[in-house]
Amino acid sequence: MGKRVLIVDDSFGDRLVLRDALASFGWHVVGEAKNFRESLEKYRNLKPDLVLMDAAIPDVDGVSAVLGLLREDSEANILMCVTRGQRVLALEAVQAGAKDFITKPINPRQLRRIIYSLVR
Repeated sequence: MGKRVLIVDDSFGDRLVLRDALASFGWHVVGEAKNFRESLEKYRNLKPDLVLMDAAIPDVDGVSAVLGLLREDSEANILMCVTRGQRVLALEAVQAGAKDFITKPINPRQLRRIIYSLVR
């Protein structure tokens, strides 16, 4: 079985796109969360290899979400998903400890390259 991924995004459509792309790579989406509170709970229970996290979830900003997950597990692999125009937020999230970022709309080839560089 492929690597285990938790998707954190309040948009059903974006979660669907990510889920389909990951499945095509042989990765397994073990959970989905719509906000940080849910993501923390699911992270604790599921222990995914990678967290794909939208930078604009309803209950916290992207940087706070990264810091919160890293308090839970300092080794968490977090890939921040941002929209065009959120580059500053993406760079701040990387400085806070996210491993990298990807810009929406998601390009599956770019996603594959990034996630394989983060999780071996």
